[in-house]
Amino acid sequence: MAKKIVVDPIPRIEGHLRIEAKVNDNNVIEEAYSSGTMWRGIEVILKGRDPRDAWAFAERICGVCTTVHALASVRCVEDALGIQIPPNARIIRNLMNATQQTQDHLVHFYHLHALDWVDVVSALKADPKMTSDIAQSISSWPKSSVGYFKDLQQRLVGFVESGQLGIFSNGYWGHPAYKLPPEVNLIGVAHYLEALDFQKEIVKIHTIFGGKNPHPNYLVGGMACAIDPDSDTAINIERLAMVRKIIDDTRRFIDQVYIPDLIAIAGFYKEWLYGGGLGNYLSYGDFPETTLDEFKTLLWPRGAILNKDLNTVLDVDPRDASHVTEEVSHSWYTYSKGDDKGLHPWQGETTPAYTGPKPPFEHLDTDRKYSWLKTPRWKNHPMEVGPLARVLVAYAKGDPMIRDTVGMVLSKLQVGPEALFSTLGRTAARGIECKQTAGFMRHYYDQLVDNIKKGDYRTFNSERWDPSTWPEECKGFGYSEAPRGSLGHWIQIENKKIREYQIVVPSTWNASPRDANGKVGAYEAALKGTPMANPEQPLEIIRTVHSFDPCLACASHVFDMNGHEVTSVRIV
Repeated sequence: MAKKIVVDPIPRIEGHLRIEAKVNDNNVIEEAYSSGTMWRGIEVILKGRDPRDAWAFAERICGVCTTVHALASVRCVEDALGIQIPPNARIIRNLMNATQQTQDHLVHFYHLHALDWVDVVSALKADPKMTSDIAQSISSWPKSSVGYFKDLQQRLVGFVESGQLGIFSNGYWGHPAYKLPPEVNLIGVAHYLEALDFQKEIVKIHTIFGGKNPHPNYLVGGMACAIDPDSDTAINIERLAMVRKIIDDTRRFIDQVYIPDLIAIAGFYKEWLYGGGLGNYLSYGDFPETTLDEFKTLLWPRGAILNKDLNTVLDVDPRDASHVTEEVSHSWYTYSKGDDKGLHPWQGETTPAYTGPKPPFEHLDTDRKYSWLKTPRWKNHPMEVGPLARVLVAYAKGDPMIRDTVGMVLSKLQVGPEALFSTLGRTAARGIECKQTAGFMRHYYDQLVDNIKKGDYRTFNSERWDPSTWPEECKGFGYSEAPRGSLGHWIQIENKKIREYQIVVPSTWNASPRDANGKVGAYEAALKGTPMANPEQPLEIIRTVHSFDPCLACASHVFDMNGHEVTSVRIV
């Protein structure tokens, strides 16, 4: 008889995600259900506002991906109004986007996912000398002395003797699924703490170009920063030198800490090839190299892969109503023409209709509606988005940068490309991508410096800024490959105001409930068939869902635009 397991909430920082799983007598997951348990109504709040202000509201969807919604939003409005931005604005946006992806991947690996594989308590048993020897054998990172690891171990002892583990509390320490020896666990804990300190340095690039982080400033028509090498209040030589140092330090940390850790940890879990899931992958692409015909010059290519077929990459057009749709047959919304009818976002509706059980509740009614997330589909296919999707699309298209990095990681792990279709592969893909986006940071820095040397200081195009130049009606699409996957914003403008605004975020693709035909989403598919060592401590569920880097604040767009409570959902 199947047992039911509930994990709620499941993300370490950004919650509001509930997973229910049915486990058979052999402790293998037979079915899984993913539920977003919060709704905020950002799309409703945007109606009637000035399109040029949309980015500031949309950016507040999330405090983790602190720029991606702003970027997608300004691209969306510019597409609708036909605004071309100056080259410097494109370069700065790309540099900030690459910075965001790089920093976010480091934070995810160490602070949101590493402890699914690293047993903190086991590190107390480590021999500091052996730990030092291992660390120095895999990397030239200078913080690897015997004394360094001995001091760190004493800090951990202090946590334990105080009766609490502090930031390391609430883990399944000692779980039989942990495979690392104590010394490698100690290395992992050391780098967890180092990354916690270092990640805040990376985003200083956002404060230089965007004024602050989180939620740096953007601007329809360009960027809200001035370039003047001779000014103390603009982007000058000193600021550019600081950006260059941050980029160099970031690439060094990735090459000497993140990638060696990824390979070392994955080497002990090579048999962990569960969690492949759908086998369908989608990428909108990102990092345009020109402002004209930008989709033809994306460093991250656009495309879709079905059924793990790396020999065929299909074209993707998010503007096409037959490509991207959302339905609500299992979501707490209603559509005017039927909840089982998929709508393209330009025809999308956001009408909440909570019909779930009153909290507190033991289980979701999964035969009916069970999530605040809608169900996106690409040509009626459920799709996975994120680093693995981007890496696979680029790999399948023959991108030399990706092929070289993928080949290096796979060869060191002594596994083939098929290992990518797994939880472990998804985690490896994030590291592969992080190395590439750190390279993009330097690429766009060099572009910006070259442009400035040529005397081009422009960061803003004022044409069509005046609403009197706008058409009475227009619509646009804006995109970004956020750290968690393909992000799309669709806008309709009428009488100079936003008539409709729809957002389909990465975690909506990945965490979506079933559709009207019973097809499961990426989380639900990835969990099916996973064996569990101890269902009372569902570490395996956490590993696979965390490998997607869930962010439910983005996906669960509970108040109306006047601040009145619509419904209350209490997590128990």
